[in-house]
Amino acid sequence: MQEKLGVLGGGQLGRMLIQSAINYNMEVHILDPGKDAPCAALAHHFQTGDLKDFDTVYQFGKRCDIITIEIEKVNTDALKKLRDEGKKVYPQPEIIELIQDKRLQKQFYTENGFPTADFILVENLEEVLAQVAYLPAVNKLGRDGYDGRGVQLLRSEADLPKAFDAPGLLEKLVDIHKEIAVIVARNAKGEISAFPAVEMVFHPEANLVEYLFSPAIADDKLLKEAEELAVRLMDKLGMVGLLAVEIFLTNEGKLLINEVAPRPHNSGHQSIEGNITSQFEQHLRAIYNLPLGDTAIRVPSAMVNLLGEVGYSGIPVYEGLNEILQISGVHLHLYGKNTTQPFRKMGHVTITDTDVENLRLKTVLVKNTLKIVS
Repeated sequence: MQEKLGVLGGGQLGRMLIQSAINYNMEVHILDPGKDAPCAALAHHFQTGDLKDFDTVYQFGKRCDIITIEIEKVNTDALKKLRDEGKKVYPQPEIIELIQDKRLQKQFYTENGFPTADFILVENLEEVLAQVAYLPAVNKLGRDGYDGRGVQLLRSEADLPKAFDAPGLLEKLVDIHKEIAVIVARNAKGEISAFPAVEMVFHPEANLVEYLFSPAIADDKLLKEAEELAVRLMDKLGMVGLLAVEIFLTNEGKLLINEVAPRPHNSGHQSIEGNITSQFEQHLRAIYNLPLGDTAIRVPSAMVNLLGEVGYSGIPVYEGLNEILQISGVHLHLYGKNTTQPFRKMGHVTITDTDVENLRLKTVLVKNTLKIVS
């Protein structure tokens, strides 16, 4: 591939994107604020710099032909200028801007007929305090929430001191049966392809995915509707690239869009071993306007996020590693991070098994055995 790829962000998503790009002989350039970012040793060209600084992003992008992201906190004005000068920028800057702000994102859903939980916009803590009657609800920051940060559950008036004093929203608490995710890809030709839905289980404290199963276990009709909903959203956005759509399946059997991410996503990591085409290869196919790959499941799979243990910070030590590597179907992915801290994503494990019950038993065993301490 002759066109140089520039990626804004050099974390684990960029690292796994590079690992797929190697098979296509793509030249990958990375911009990231940290000199020890997971991509630093793998990229053809690695540059440190502020992703939100106009000049830094613009000058970086000028050296590339195609520009994409692995994190949404980027300067979109620079991306617009690069796009206007003939660079291919995927996802499109306007879509990144929409998704950067959860308030705009939620309004987009309601204005375009996409199902989502009821919500009201709030500007500050004072406005949240005035909405006691709206509780129980989830208070979300409009901007800069990431990996579970920027979200507070407010069940009653006693929880109100935890609310944010910044522009955000209050989202009515939903009786959730399951949380599922559908990843959709679209190339510039308009071809769209969705991955089968996965079922996510969230960490009770960190509010991020602890583990997931593929395929999701739910009514086939509902899963098909979820896939169609994600495809319809991608089509409405007209986005090029990869879109991860997180969906609530309520106890009443309704589907509600929660949030989306315009890039490879934690809910698709199992696709590396579990699907015919991984989410990372699919993203590359989409932004290079290649035919999209087959998303079918090769084998049932699960993914366990490897999070830093509470109470430990420093050089990571992987307790239980030898034990889990003896389990058939276990695939280890470490992200190359030099230090651990509580709930930091240090890697993930994919588990595959043709027997779904065995898969679940292995997943619990891996989750309980492998611990990251220091």
